[in-house]
Amino acid sequence: MAARFRIGIDLGGTKIEGAAVDGSGAILVRRRVATPKGNYRETIEAMVSLVGEIELAIGAKASVGVGMPGAISPITGMVKNANSVWLIGRPLQQDLETGLGRPVRLANDANCFALSEAIDGAAAAMGTVFGVILGTGVGGGVAIGGRILVGANAIAGEWGHNPLPWPTVDEIPGPPCYCGGSGCIETFLSGPALAADHHRHTERHLSAIEIADFAGRGDAECGATLERYMHRLARGLAAVINVIDPDAIVLGGGLSGIPALYDRVPELWTRYVFSDHVVTRLLSPVHGASSGVRGAAWLWQPEEEW
Repeated sequence: MAARFRIGIDLGGTKIEGAAVDGSGAILVRRRVATPKGNYRETIEAMVSLVGEIELAIGAKASVGVGMPGAISPITGMVKNANSVWLIGRPLQQDLETGLGRPVRLANDANCFALSEAIDGAAAAMGTVFGVILGTGVGGGVAIGGRILVGANAIAGEWGHNPLPWPTVDEIPGPPCYCGGSGCIETFLSGPALAADHHRHTERHLSAIEIADFAGRGDAECGATLERYMHRLARGLAAVINVIDPDAIVLGGGLSGIPALYDRVPELWTRYVFSDHVVTRLLSPVHGASSGVRGAAWLWQPEEEW
C-alpha cells in the first residue's frame, strides 16, 4: 500500500526514538524508550513495540524506516561496523521485517541525519551535503540531490575511521580505537575524545560540553583544549572537502551546539583545502535531535508502495 504516514526510528546506543511523519514532513507523534543495551532480541522487541504504539496513536499503519549505527552488509545482510556491538553479525532487517510483517528500510544514522538536513533542513536544495554527527562517535553521511549515497560497500561517508589528516608529532600514533586501529579521526573528535584530550593535558575531568562552556567563559585551559579540537576538526573536514567537494557540511550531535565551531573551523580549513577559495558552508542543523527520526522516515516517499 502507499504510505499516508511514515514512521522513522532512530536506534541509538542509549535510546530508541520513533516518530510518525506526514506527507509535509511534520512530526505528528513522537515516542522514546531506553535501548536494551547488550540484548539483541529485546532491541528488536522494543522497536516493534514502539511502532505499534505510534500506529495506535495515529490510527493507521505506516511505512517504517530505521536509522541505525553501522550498516547492513551488502554481502551477508548482517549488521557491520556498529558501535552498538550487540547488533554486529545480526540479521536486523530480516528480524524487523518479520516482527512488523512488512518491508523495512534501514540506513546508517548519520546518513539519515544528512538526508533530513538536505531535504528540508539547514542544507535544503543544496546539491551535495555532508552530514556529521559529533557525539559519542563521529558518524558521517553523504546526500546528493536529496538521496543518500550508500556506496558499493555501504560505508560512504565513514570518515571517522580514517587517520586524522596532517597529524602533528604529538598526535602520532594517536589513541587506540575500538575498530582496532590507532589515531582514527573518531579518537580525536568524538565527545569522549575531547574530554580525554583535556584530561591528558590538564588532569581535569570535564565533559565535552563543560569544556566548551568554560572556554566561552575565559578558562584558559579549556580554551586551549577547544582550540586543539577545532584545528583537528578543520583538518578532518578539509580532507572530506578535498574528496567530495560538498556545498555544505552540517554538524549534528551534542558537540554541534558549540557556537565557536561555525566561525573558527572554516577559518582553519582553508589552509588544507586544495582550492584558492572555499565556498563550502559549515552549518548548524535545523532539525537538531529530530533529524535522525525524520531522515529515517524520509527513506520512504509518500507515494511509494510498501
